[in-house]
This record gives sequence, C-alpha cells and structure tokens, in this order.
Amino acid sequence: MPEGKIKKLTDKGFGFIDTGGGADLFFHMSNLEGVRFDDLREGQRVSYNPGRGPKGPRAENVRPL
Repeated sequence: MPEGKIKKLTDKGFGFIDTGGGADLFFHMSNLEGVRFDDLREGQRVSYNPGRGPKGPRAENVRPL
C-alpha cells in the first residue's frame, strides 16, 4: 500500500496527498478509513490505495499511519 503526506486540506471535505512522485493525489472525506476528516492535519503521513474517480486519479481507503 503506497504512503504519502497530506499536503493540503480544505474546509469542503477534501484534500491532497503528496505522493513523492511529483503529482499530488486528490482524496475525499468519503474515502477515509479509521479517522474523521476533522482529525487529519497537514503534514500527517497516510497510506492509501490508488483509485480512479470521475475527474481522474484519486486516493481511496486513506488511513493515518
């Protein structure tokens, strides 16, 4: 399972993960596991599964490490 760091969180329930590979990966609060969106912080390490949404690549099953 890939790992990354939360780069940005919004007040609209989504954010972006710095994957270390250049492009940031979108995630939505509905793709979290074991944590509430309000408990996440920028810079926090997470694991995720790469997925595909209607607008392109996204992170699914996002879990804090």
